[in-house]
Amino acid sequence: MIRKIKLPVVLVATSISSFTTPFLGSSVNVALPAIARDFSMSAMALSWVASSFIMAAAIMLLPLGRLADLHGRKVFFFAGSIILSVSSLSCILASSEMVFIALRVVQGVGSAMIFSTGTAMLISAYPPHRRGMVLGINVAAVYIGLTIGPFIGGMIVEHLGWKTIFIVNALLGAAAAGLCFLMDKEKLTPANGEDFDLAGSLLYAVALFSLMYGFSKLPRATGAVLVAGGMICFVFFIHRQLHIAFPLINVRLFSDNRVFGMSNLAALINYCATFAVTFLMSLYLQHVKLLSPSHTGFVLVLSPMLQAFFSPFAGWLSDRREPRIIASTGMAFSVVGLAGLAFISAATPVALILLWLSLLGIGFALFSSPNVNAVMSCVENKLYGIASATLATMRLVGQMLSMGVAMLIFSCVIGDQPLSPANSGLLVLSSKIIFSIMAAICVLGVFASLARGRVHDGSGAS
Repeated sequence: MIRKIKLPVVLVATSISSFTTPFLGSSVNVALPAIARDFSMSAMALSWVASSFIMAAAIMLLPLGRLADLHGRKVFFFAGSIILSVSSLSCILASSEMVFIALRVVQGVGSAMIFSTGTAMLISAYPPHRRGMVLGINVAAVYIGLTIGPFIGGMIVEHLGWKTIFIVNALLGAAAAGLCFLMDKEKLTPANGEDFDLAGSLLYAVALFSLMYGFSKLPRATGAVLVAGGMICFVFFIHRQLHIAFPLINVRLFSDNRVFGMSNLAALINYCATFAVTFLMSLYLQHVKLLSPSHTGFVLVLSPMLQAFFSPFAGWLSDRREPRIIASTGMAFSVVGLAGLAFISAATPVALILLWLSLLGIGFALFSSPNVNAVMSCVENKLYGIASATLATMRLVGQMLSMGVAMLIFSCVIGDQPLSPANSGLLVLSSKIIFSIMAAICVLGVFASLARGRVHDGSGAS
């Protein structure tokens, strides 16, 4: 719990941080070709610009969230904002691609500290009858960041250079950190005094890193060994979580509550199938269609704009109709959009690309809000924090796997070659393969979403 925190300050600070990370991610995607030119990056190295950030955030989210529950959320939120701000400024001074990617890892750690504390701070600071409103404002900040990121990022890259994006991000992080000084002293949460599962945290980190890095090394033997090692570590991690008093994640929720388990699986599949789309389309539009960064941003802004427009309606509808039907319909829209992108070529009209991106934006909107509603509606109030953290973990792991698929295909098709007009054909071929795989994954997600069972009549828990 948080005592006497000035409520609007908490809302403003967490909304700034909720805006910052999606804005950074979506604007950096537009800047990727410019970053690649400055550092002479290969396609594989460039994919790590996005993947390193996501992997660090995914690895650290659960452990840092648990530590924040034990030692105070405000201090972790403050530290995460500072780390994000300082590492963003450091990115503009990076002397090599390795240093730049390492700083992206640090940014991911800072973001994990913010992810794992912001929502909990809001819930603790506001009474139950006002939480829906403030969480709605917080989610709106996320969608605004996603929506304006590609367009503003494209304009910044074209007229001011890609480093300006990181300066803007540093200022936003500093603003969120500064607002922490306007909050009153925090009281430790009821979790204080419980044990922290260090061994489980290490197993979890090794498992995720091995899987992600192993994907990038496939089909070589090193990659196969790393992926196998990561899966083994996951088995030991789950076994440990089932047998200790204070686990990092309540694994039993997945087996004891069918709606919770299948909804989280659907979220994992959905993010795995869709996250790398913006990364791939940014490269395709600038390297193959030869669009400027600002024009690329204009094209890429359509999908998140439709997400922002339709998400409130989808959430409202899921209060009145079964979330599994609405969410599954959304994933079906995404299947069609991904299948359409699987047939792109150098001659594909931009108008057709906009159609496929529109279907993806509408599909994600129809899926996301009802899916979150299903997860939060199938657990008791005391489990809201665990449910929210679990869903955030599924999102990040899904994003990480999505980039892992892209990196695997890049490794097999393009290798270590730098992206250029000379090998744009390989980029198109890689994209077609990746979109085909993601469409197939998304089909599985439709069935996972339908299998969750009913929510409104309470029959979802097994």
